[in-house]
Amino acid sequence: MNASRQGGDEDPGLPRPSQLLPPLDPEQLDVLAELGRRWPRLAPYRPRTYESLPVDPDLGEFRRAEVGRGPFGRLAPVGPLAPPRTEDREGEETTDASPEKAGPTPLHRARRLLLGAPLRTTTLAHESTRKLVALPVLAADALSSVAYGPEALLAVLVLAGSAGLAWALPIAATIAFLMLAVGASYRQTIRAYPHGGGSYIVASDNLGRMPGLLAAGGLLIDYVLTVAVSLSAGIAAVTSALPALRPAVVPLGLATVAVLLLGNLRGVRQAGMIFAAPTYAFLIAVVALVVSSLVDAAHRDFVPVPPTLPHATEGVSILLVMRAFASGSTAMTGIEAISNAVPAFRPVRWRNARTTLTWMIGLLIALFAGVVASAHFSGVVPGGNQTILSHMARLTFGPGFLYGYTQAATAAVLLLAANTAYNDCPRVLHLLARDDHAPHLFQRQGDRLAFNNGITALSVTAALVFVAFDGQTAALIPLYAVGVFLAFTLSQAGMVVHWHRRRTEPHRRKNLLFNATGCVLSGLVLVTAAVTKFLEGAWVALLAIAAFVVLATRVRGHYARVRAALRLRPQAVTHVDARLLAARAEPEREGAREEGPACRDEEEETPQQVRHLTVVALAVLDLSGLRALAYAASLGQPLLALHISPDEEEADRFREYWERWGDHVPLHVVLSPYRALIAPLVHYIATLHAQRPELTITVVLPEIVPRHPHHRLLHSHDAARLRRALRPLPKIVITEVPFHVP
Repeated sequence: MNASRQGGDEDPGLPRPSQLLPPLDPEQLDVLAELGRRWPRLAPYRPRTYESLPVDPDLGEFRRAEVGRGPFGRLAPVGPLAPPRTEDREGEETTDASPEKAGPTPLHRARRLLLGAPLRTTTLAHESTRKLVALPVLAADALSSVAYGPEALLAVLVLAGSAGLAWALPIAATIAFLMLAVGASYRQTIRAYPHGGGSYIVASDNLGRMPGLLAAGGLLIDYVLTVAVSLSAGIAAVTSALPALRPAVVPLGLATVAVLLLGNLRGVRQAGMIFAAPTYAFLIAVVALVVSSLVDAAHRDFVPVPPTLPHATEGVSILLVMRAFASGSTAMTGIEAISNAVPAFRPVRWRNARTTLTWMIGLLIALFAGVVASAHFSGVVPGGNQTILSHMARLTFGPGFLYGYTQAATAAVLLLAANTAYNDCPRVLHLLARDDHAPHLFQRQGDRLAFNNGITALSVTAALVFVAFDGQTAALIPLYAVGVFLAFTLSQAGMVVHWHRRRTEPHRRKNLLFNATGCVLSGLVLVTAAVTKFLEGAWVALLAIAAFVVLATRVRGHYARVRAALRLRPQAVTHVDARLLAARAEPEREGAREEGPACRDEEEETPQQVRHLTVVALAVLDLSGLRALAYAASLGQPLLALHISPDEEEADRFREYWERWGDHVPLHVVLSPYRALIAPLVHYIATLHAQRPELTITVVLPEIVPRHPHHRLLHSHDAARLRRALRPLPKIVITEVPFHVP
């Protein structure tokens, strides 16, 4: 990774389908051309034209559909791959018979009912967002932390009784200053990375691969705990108002995770005001609560109400104050979100993003300080079976409508904050997979324009954490601060290096000072949280981050070995020459069989009755793909190469490589705007079968076979999925050509 990502008009965080076809360097292109020149002499297969194939490979393309505006954005459902349209003499448009005319299976219908019909890449129009809409959407995670950050601070101080609570306002003021410093430093990050500067990108570009992985590990821990903590705090708000639901905290949390999983797998982008409503409702509730509470305190000349304190179990010490500071600092979670989403704003994007970040920091400081001050003057302390916000709302508003509104708004914004992790976590996994630090399956988008694998992994992990900690917010908070502030610290350290390298940049020293201040303060919180919360659970987060770094490094090493083994290198030409010399000693086989009589159904008991078509499905042109082609050609049967491409750019590149190889085999490229590989391939093979039912179609797939069994998880299992999908059709044979990787 390098700093060149900052330039241009493209968001580096957005996935691009064409990234799935890695480019070939000049050396590999030369090797590919040389192998192509040797192909006719080595293979017994004779070059065939499209006309010699027993089928017409051109089955049309995915039909275009007009994009219309719906209730959840600009979506247009599009049907699957189908034969080309024809027109009768009267000009009425008709459609050729489809192999799916029998209708979808019950499982298919159930999937479509739950997840919806497949969507094209182009059916979702990403529109720029106004600041008033972007603020609640992107600040939901940060602002919702007001519901549990102050409580986490006071829960530590109350252990020392009145003497401990006396530190609440000074610590809150320190945290507010920290929010201001980190917010100001992220303003510089937005200016330097106008296309989105998450901690992983910033740390990797400026500090190197290992700090980037540490930042990514902290982010992933942050996203998992964002879901778990937001759910636990949201359910705590519900059970504070409805105590009868307290025994069902874990089932309620798992049910909510299931709803979030299903909703995000559908890939529906909701309209801005749907996201904005819960956040603005929460802001109104908390502002009304703080203002009312402070007005009541003013009538008492700001004399605090003596709280009902439990028996003090600790004395006031530096360690206690540091623990309270680290716990209260969890209210800063989510500050990074706006710097990740700069492209979502209207032009001038970076300027509007900085303005929105300023609004968010101002609101966060005001709400956080207001809640702590209100709790101090009202005499409210953590304890019992309700949250601080619930206790304050009950004292201020009474058990009527306003109390219910406050609790409902709090629960809604917390659940919305949990959903923000589903937007960012799959993107980080995509970036890691793009850089070979995570399984490549995280690069794939589902047919609903969502990273299904990343969403599922986040849901399962967050559910396990939620169950392991019994849905208790206080138990989850110690894990939270470590990942958050590790990402903050590395991001700001990366920005310090960024400004240090750009000596001619205007305002460089001022920007460097802001980022250095944010780095030092974030690092202070990180060390404090790691030391003071270590035995309370911070060790789990540290261990998880270390395990992630080790695992990501090993994954990258495996992919590097696979890439080296598959690389088109000059030694491959030498091996071909050796095989050519050995092959000349053997009699040449005939290039084609005599055609036998037409067969019906599967009554093929003699070789003469079998009529063949071999289809080689290729994703890339590497050594494994060329080996699969050579194997298929050696059979001496009609041969067709097939490439499923997600867009025209990749299709053109693949055709260019194919021409460089020599175009020895007919090639057909199918555009798959759904970004899927198996579904278009299944439909294409099924349509070929419908066109010529008497043919035996052999689908040849290259297969990567790693040395160690556990490395198989890092590679696709397309053959098994294809075999299951095509099992109902007769005369379909799936053949895998193994390529063993040392």
